[in-house]
Amino acid sequence: MEDDVKFMRRALALAKKGMGTASPNPMVGAVVAENGKILGEGWHEAPGLPHAEIEALRSAGTAAEGADLFVTLEPCSTHGRTPPCVDAIIAAGIARVVIGLLDPNPKHNGKAIETLEKAGIKTVVGVEEKKCRELDKAFFHWITTGRPYLLLKMAMTLDGKIAAPNGDSKWVTGTQARKRVMELRRWADAIMVGAGTAEKDAPSLNHRGSGAKRRQPLRIVAARSMTPEQAAKTLAPGTQPEIIAASNKQEWLDALDSLGKKEITSLMVEGGGKLAAALLRVGVVNEVEFHIAPKILGGRNSIPVVEGPDPASLAEAAKLDNIRIKRMGDDIAIIGYPSSNSI
Repeated sequence: MEDDVKFMRRALALAKKGMGTASPNPMVGAVVAENGKILGEGWHEAPGLPHAEIEALRSAGTAAEGADLFVTLEPCSTHGRTPPCVDAIIAAGIARVVIGLLDPNPKHNGKAIETLEKAGIKTVVGVEEKKCRELDKAFFHWITTGRPYLLLKMAMTLDGKIAAPNGDSKWVTGTQARKRVMELRRWADAIMVGAGTAEKDAPSLNHRGSGAKRRQPLRIVAARSMTPEQAAKTLAPGTQPEIIAASNKQEWLDALDSLGKKEITSLMVEGGGKLAAALLRVGVVNEVEFHIAPKILGGRNSIPVVEGPDPASLAEAAKLDNIRIKRMGDDIAIIGYPSSNSI
């Protein structure tokens, strides 16, 4: 069991190499091992390219016969852009397959287990399941709902401000927090800001990391009276942004459905306060990540991190579940999942 965890953690590390390239497919890593030794490993790089299991089997070669295969997600059992991985696993003579978690797609869920066990291959499911699920949470949400996973990321001072009254907001947080933002942009298929943020900050909304194969996220501006051409003039140079003009829950759901059909599995929202309030109010936020700087801005007219209508009481506050706290230099990040549908 100790080796199972060790090799699954290695498979998870490999899977992360597909961040920014694998979508709309999940990030998957695989390891072939025997007697405590790694014989082969691989990860899924991009749609249409071999899956992680195939890469690991190729890496191991004939040594794969009688060995164990560790994979973060249930192997595919149907023919899509590539042939079923279960066929290759059986043909390689693998003795045991250890799986992080089952495929959430109802069409595939558990099918590989049945096929492998019929072929006499032992299967183990659930090793490091929580970490495997966290890795591909956006894919799982998209494949089961048809909508992208929406992460609301905001940067704020200790007293909940995102900008001075004149709109000055550079920089609220420090270099480590900004590095984290680049990691999130690498993860996201699309990035959205409100019209006010686009006009005041002229953000790039792109990923400035290394890697020629990394695609840039789709840029979106939430605005009710702005054309894509007008939005493009407010942002830093780059691809022309899309416009979302939603004002109620159904319109937001329709917009997310539309993005899902374009194979956008993950959507990060970076501001501003009015957009954050609107999304929380209609209940479409799946996760929040607030970066908090050890600064106190003050001021009655300084801009709050979440705006919108005044609440009638504290009972209307949105609550978060499964809180995590990360240190980023002098700043901290508070991450959680909204437990209610509105504020």
